[in-house]
Parts: sequence; structure tokens; C-alpha cells
Amino acid sequence: MWRVRFPGRHFLPLLVFIFLAWEWPGDGAPPSFRRQAEEPRPGGTIRVGSLGAESFRATFDPTGGAPAFLLEQVFDGLVKLDSNLSVVPALAEYWVISEDGPTYTFYLRKGIKFHHGRELEAEDVKFSLERLVRKDAPGAYSQHFLGKVVGSQEFHDGRAPGVVGLRARDRYTLEIEWHKPEVAALYLLSMAFCKILPRDLVLSQGRGFFLRPSGTGPFRFAYWLRSPRFDVVGARLERNADYFGRKPYLEAVEYSPFYNLDHFLGGEVDIIPYISERLADSDCRVLEDESFNPVYLGMSCHIPPLDMPVVRRALAMAIDKKEIARAAFRLDSVPRVSYNFIPAKLPGFFPADQIDAFRPDEAKRLLRGEGFISETSFPPFSLFFERPKREEDQKVYRILRDELAGLGIRLNLKYYDSPDELKASADPYLIVLRRTLDFPDAGNLVTPLFFSRSKPNLETLHYSSPALDELVLKTEAERSWTGRTALFRKIEALLNEDMPAVPLFLGEQRLAVQPRVRGIAAPPFGFRHLQVKEVWLAK
Repeated sequence: MWRVRFPGRHFLPLLVFIFLAWEWPGDGAPPSFRRQAEEPRPGGTIRVGSLGAESFRATFDPTGGAPAFLLEQVFDGLVKLDSNLSVVPALAEYWVISEDGPTYTFYLRKGIKFHHGRELEAEDVKFSLERLVRKDAPGAYSQHFLGKVVGSQEFHDGRAPGVVGLRARDRYTLEIEWHKPEVAALYLLSMAFCKILPRDLVLSQGRGFFLRPSGTGPFRFAYWLRSPRFDVVGARLERNADYFGRKPYLEAVEYSPFYNLDHFLGGEVDIIPYISERLADSDCRVLEDESFNPVYLGMSCHIPPLDMPVVRRALAMAIDKKEIARAAFRLDSVPRVSYNFIPAKLPGFFPADQIDAFRPDEAKRLLRGEGFISETSFPPFSLFFERPKREEDQKVYRILRDELAGLGIRLNLKYYDSPDELKASADPYLIVLRRTLDFPDAGNLVTPLFFSRSKPNLETLHYSSPALDELVLKTEAERSWTGRTALFRKIEALLNEDMPAVPLFLGEQRLAVQPRVRGIAAPPFGFRHLQVKEVWLAK
């Protein structure tokens, strides 16, 4: 029970304080002590270095390896993600999903113009999405649409002039019809490879369009940055004064992965990866993102004794993930230990229980129960890393070698260039798997890695579970987001029981940012998708 006590002689000052607080603005500070909020300052050029592991290509083709950062500034999609990973309108003002789930109808904003002056129309959206399933389409993004959108396979095979499931109903209305309810469709359409292009220019200019693109985004292409040898090393973008949303503060953006530490320390560049201890002596700020790119320790589930789930669980118990994360630490990428097969930041998922995850004595007990009682019980194991070699690989190998030696397992270090090389391994193997999600969805992770008929699984883990396969197929037919998430939670529970791989960590990127940069925030799906429309430069 609450009791209220009036403070006697302090009562009058209290009333004065309450009166003043009622009169003051909502920040809680009196006018004389309030810090004036900085007003965004228009103008200036921001210079940005590499924001990810992707190699630089002088193109703006969303399906042809263009830097995602550049695509985010020049083009828009039908929808986008907000800071909470919720889907919000972009070029589409709103959308309607049919009651049975497979049909999405998007209503475009009117009056949006491409940088060359023509108004956006539904035919542009249809054309841009059809590009993803052409037979000659670069990249691997067709897998998300091919055979899933009605008529996509026929168009891909050359048996139809267009995708019948992509329909421009009128100038401002586009319809997408899927074979099954595609609950994650909006997340898929928010990605950089689904940006909308002007149909007329792409058809008339061909590949040349992607050297001088025209989009609807907050910045327009100005020119390519070149080295003294005239090699293309980056791009300059300039403010789109006709942008349909709030106009950018910056006058221009210059992006080049060739900007280096000396450029940053000299004040010439504003954002680069946090790549050196020398940055600690500067006045830069550090910005970290929350990664959706998990790292697993996979196991060859088709080669004894790793064909036994109990052996795989024992190995998982014998691995100290915190030590692995410390060994994998880099200044520009901080490993955060993970106990989830599905990243907990995805909508509907939560961090797994971390208690007693490292239990080497329990691991030994499990193995003894299966008859593994001495070093001679095990054949030698191999640990595979994909090339190129990383400095931290050796550190991770040494820790795993020593931890597994406690179970009587000898571990050899190997590298591979192609998954085909794994086929030659007669010995059981472990493999470090770095997975990059194409879009933020559990199915984009679970199906490739663990579905028995998926190519990545057949090339690495060779894991087969009829129960998991059945659940995956149910997720593809499920109409509700809640029901689909519940199915993926069951899948995660099954993976924890079978343990075809061990979740190790998520690699969170770190950027060094000059103190003059204002309004910058980590994007919800990694720094490669950083948007600088809200960024401005202080004096």
C-alpha cells in the first residue's frame, strides 16, 4: 500500500518546482540551462569508404554486383524497412493482400519522377521485377522468384513474353501473384536487388544505363571517381532536389572502397571501417551494426561418427564459444556469441538460453555412453575454412584443436576454394560456414543450410531430416506470419536436438565516423544498406 507524506517546511519549494516544471518545455530543463538542439545544416559532401566485404564494381545494376550502398541512395523499392525491421511504404503508398494470401496489390504514389524527368509507372515495376527471372539475369536472386511467382518459370524458359503473375493493372497499380502465400514477400521486396528501374532507358541503353543510371532516390548519379591512371575507383552522387520524400541535407556523396586510413585521419574522408588501433587516438566515433550474418561450425552429417546426433551434440558441448569469439575478433568486426540457429533480432525470435552451454565433462560422458572411450575410438577430423585465408583462422583452429583433443579427437586444418573439394574428404570434417542473408527472413537461412534437397546443404553438411523437411514445406504454405514463425521455432528446436551445425557468433561491423557527421544511424540490415538522406555535416 502506498503512503503519501507531505514534506512539512519543504512543501512550498516543492510547489514552486512543480509549477516551473509545468511551465518548462518537455525536456525537463529550465530555459536558462537548456542546451539548444542542433539544427541540421544543409550542404557539404560526405565521403564514405568501404562498408562491407563486397568487391567494388563500376555498375549500378541491382542484380550485377553493384555496391548496395550506392543502390540505396540512387534507387527506391516498392517498400523499405524502418529501424525496427518493420516494412513501411516507399514507392508504394499502400498495398492490399488477398484473403487467401498469394496476391499482393501495390498502389504507387503519384507524381514520383525518375532523375531524367519521367514519371514512375507500374510498367516500370513490372519490368524491374521481371529482370530478376530472365534466363540471362546475373546474380542468384532469381531463386526468390523463379517458380514462385505465377508464370515466372515460363518467362525464364522463353515460353512466354512476360511474367503473367506480374500485372500492371493501370498506370499506378501493380499486382504480384504467387503460387502460394508468400508471407515474407514484403521483406524480399525491400531489398536492394528489388530496386525499381526506368523501363524505357534500360531498354534503349542496355548495359550502358548502369554506367549512368537514373532512379527515383534522394541522390542522383553525377560521375565516376577516377584514379590518376583513370581507373574507376568510386562514384559521386548529388542531391536530388525533386525527391518525393524529405530532401537530403547533403549536397553530395562520394563513395570509394579505396579511401584509406590516412585519408580518414587527415580529415578528407568521413566514414571508413574501424580498421586500425590508430583510430583510438583520434576523436572519431564508433558506430556498430547488428549483424544478420551468422557463423556456424558445420559437421559432415553423412560421415561416421558425425552421422550420430549424440556425437554432434557432444562436440557442441565441448566448444567454448566465448573463446572462439575472442579468437575471431577483428577491429572492424566484433563477434557476438550466438546460441541461436536463427538470429534473435529477426521478428518473432528471441535469444536462446545461454546457461551451461560449455560442458566438456558432459560431452565426455555422452561419448563414453556411445562407446568412445579412447583416442583410438575416433578417426582424424579435418577443419575446413573457405579461402581466402584470414589471420584469425589459425587462432580459431588452435582453440578447436585443443578443445577437441580433450575428447580424444585429432583435428587437421584445411582450406578449400570450392565445395567440390569437400567431396574428396573420406574423414569426418568440420567446416566454418559464414552465411549472408539476402533478406531478413528465417526461411532465407534455414532452407539453404538445412533442407535436405538444397544445394548448399548437399555441398557441405549432407544433413537429412524428414521432420525438418516437412516443417520447411509447411512454412512455405502457411498464410499467417504468426503461424510461420511458430513453425520456424519448431525447426530451431529440432536443430538444437540434431545439431548438424553449431551456432558460433554474429559478426557485428564497426565503422569509424568523423565527429562532424550528424544524423547517422546503423541501418536495420547492416551497413551495406546505410542511407545518408538524414545525414548532415556540422561546421
